[in-house]
Amino acid sequence: MSSLSKISKGVQGMYAVEAFLKNCPLPQATLELVKIRVSQINGCGFCLAMHNDDAKKAGETDERLYTVAAWREAPFFTPEERAALALAEAATRIADNGEGVPDEVWDEAADHYDEESLAALVLAIAQINAWNRINVTIRSVAGTHRELLKS
Repeated sequence: MSSLSKISKGVQGMYAVEAFLKNCPLPQATLELVKIRVSQINGCGFCLAMHNDDAKKAGETDERLYTVAAWREAPFFTPEERAALALAEAATRIADNGEGVPDEVWDEAADHYDEESLAALVLAIAQINAWNRINVTIRSVAGTHRELLKS
């Protein structure tokens, strides 16, 4: 299928959001875990491969990466990370709940993050959902991000 080159001006705006997120107050590990979990839900192999690589480069352990999909049952995540992952799931699956994000999910995230961090978390969740939709739509192949980084 097509590539991102046809929508490059719009993608440049998305890269600006990525630059903002790199410098936001959220821990990089939390951002990567959120990106991985959302990409799992959306079935985006391209983003999953990329963000697992990024998480490993940032020092994330195999044990935590292997269990992101089952984070509720795994003891490896902090309360803050659990709140972020719950919010990421609820916001990604927003169509599954006629009420939107449940109050208890939002309240738990707000208990763990200040206003600036919570805003960045919401933006990061929206951003990875957008990337997933683009890459699934244009059928980006898992692992090909490595070739793109070389060019």
